[in-house]
Amino acid sequence: MTLLDAPANVPLRIVDLAGGEGARRRLMSLGFHKGDIVALDGKAILRGPLLVRNRGSDTTVALGRGVAQKVLVEPAHEPS
Repeated sequence: MTLLDAPANVPLRIVDLAGGEGARRRLMSLGFHKGDIVALDGKAILRGPLLVRNRGSDTTVALGRGVAQKVLVEPAHEPS
């Protein structure tokens, strides 16, 4: 599933960064890498950006919906 389809406040593992080379570079420069654990903090109403928190570096980034649909994720099962 993509970040657009993901539920909020659930740990997610990044499976792949789809899209062209530019989109992958942009995501990697923002701190999103394959295998990272992220969580969707919230979605803006209508067509606004998504707030995504990288749980490894504890940073939050606002991603546009076009970029967010290029991040493929799966539910992550972290040890408590």
